[in-house]
Amino acid sequence: CPSADPAVMVAAALVSLAACLSEAFVGGFTPRHASRVARVQPRMADFDYDLAIIGCGVGGHGAALHARSKGLKTVVFTGKDAGGTCVNRGCVPSKALLAASGRVREMRDDHHLQQLGIKVNGVVEYDRAKLADHANDLASRVKVNLVKSLENLGVDLIEETGCVMAEGQKVKCGDSGRVVTAKDIIIATGSVPFVPPGIEVDGKTVFTSDEALKLEWVPDWVAIIGSGYIGLEFADVYTALGSDVTFIEAMDRIMPTFDQQIAQVAQRVLIRPRNIDHRAGVFASKVTPGVPGEKPVRIEMIDAKTKEHKETMEVDAVMVATGRVPFTKGLGLEEAGIETERGFVQVNDRMQVLKKKDGDVVPNLYCIGDANGKMMLAHAASAQGISAVENIAGKEHRVNHNAIPAACFTHPEIAFAGLDEATAKAKAEAEGFELGIGMGNFRANSKALAEAAGDGVAKVMFNKSSREVLGVHIVGLHAADLIQECANAIELGTSIDELAMVTHTHPTLSEVLDEAFKAAVGRVAH
Repeated sequence: CPSADPAVMVAAALVSLAACLSEAFVGGFTPRHASRVARVQPRMADFDYDLAIIGCGVGGHGAALHARSKGLKTVVFTGKDAGGTCVNRGCVPSKALLAASGRVREMRDDHHLQQLGIKVNGVVEYDRAKLADHANDLASRVKVNLVKSLENLGVDLIEETGCVMAEGQKVKCGDSGRVVTAKDIIIATGSVPFVPPGIEVDGKTVFTSDEALKLEWVPDWVAIIGSGYIGLEFADVYTALGSDVTFIEAMDRIMPTFDQQIAQVAQRVLIRPRNIDHRAGVFASKVTPGVPGEKPVRIEMIDAKTKEHKETMEVDAVMVATGRVPFTKGLGLEEAGIETERGFVQVNDRMQVLKKKDGDVVPNLYCIGDANGKMMLAHAASAQGISAVENIAGKEHRVNHNAIPAACFTHPEIAFAGLDEATAKAKAEAEGFELGIGMGNFRANSKALAEAAGDGVAKVMFNKSSREVLGVHIVGLHAADLIQECANAIELGTSIDELAMVTHTHPTLSEVLDEAFKAAVGRVAH
């Protein structure tokens, strides 16, 4: 429908995500599945609710939706932050910034446009404030619709934080002190940006992704500490809008968490052609804020190994993208005798909270998403929430984290599912099998060439004995969409030989994967 509100569509997509995961894992809930609800343990009159969820991000939202499909009376403690990081300070607004800045990059790329026979007369400009409004307004509207999706299903919302009480099956409201009882409790409090010691954040010239998403200004030169997903995406935004970027990375190479071969291709496509340089193997030991337009930010760097002073740099702004830490303080865990590891709540593969690492299960208490640290992705949190509810309802379920895809929404995108090559090689050596690898190239793909976007590759790795797909990595146009086919294959146990026989639409980007699958089994795609 042309008149559909994009925010409603995004909120619907979030609901659809939880519903689809529910279908994939457990068969979903429709009237014809009513017998499944009948098998859920009956509510206990001694409790206010069957399920209380502390946190209302994508994980808590997905858990609540699935709980209602199981007929569970559910309450969610939103902490006045419905939508959590993803909707308010992460996935949703960042993709809006990437989409808008990406258009600017495309329209300023004369070489690319000329390949398509297009010429732009005049200077391509952007309105920073309106670009920022696009991201922030979208986040606000999606939040509203997310709340409505819960209310429409009969989920009760408490606009307070929740604290687990020591005696169990009770949650204390953070503001009013009111106590709510529930047969089962799920902790879904997410995470916050990690700021290393020595870095002073003022929110203006030294900031995290939380402040960067507001796009209050576009610095001429910004240093980004960390070259993971968040750092790469914001480098994409800033360079598209005209900034120079310097990465400061503690590891020996930038993009250390990515498959090394894919990282090398990504550097050729995403780093070298742009106004980006980097320092690797160094810590930003001290960062002193400046004043926009008046005083630069001062960065003191030391060698990551020797800890000796290496360099002092002055830039207009510093973005801290050094990862995230669990938001689990103030939950009453210590009082309940629960030990965390660096703040992460320890859980088993059924998402049940443990007293300590490898310790005993805490009855009726679960933890999902970033708070448990198993896989710090929004859709992983939702998957874990659905799994936890399945276990609460008496149907044992475990999430296959190896089949959960991840994506970096740069231009072009990077995505993967499963193991990287180094890990796959170590597994092959340890278990005594030969590792197979198949490659596909965007430069040989008709659709990519039609877009004048032939940079990129796809790599599939598999066990030559069992034919099991171990991992797939892609860098190239729409990699984030392409990876889902591979994640599904890993989840469903589809062999590399079966994948090589699957028909892919022509001409589409999916044929890059077709080429990789066929190459893996010794065939050619074209």
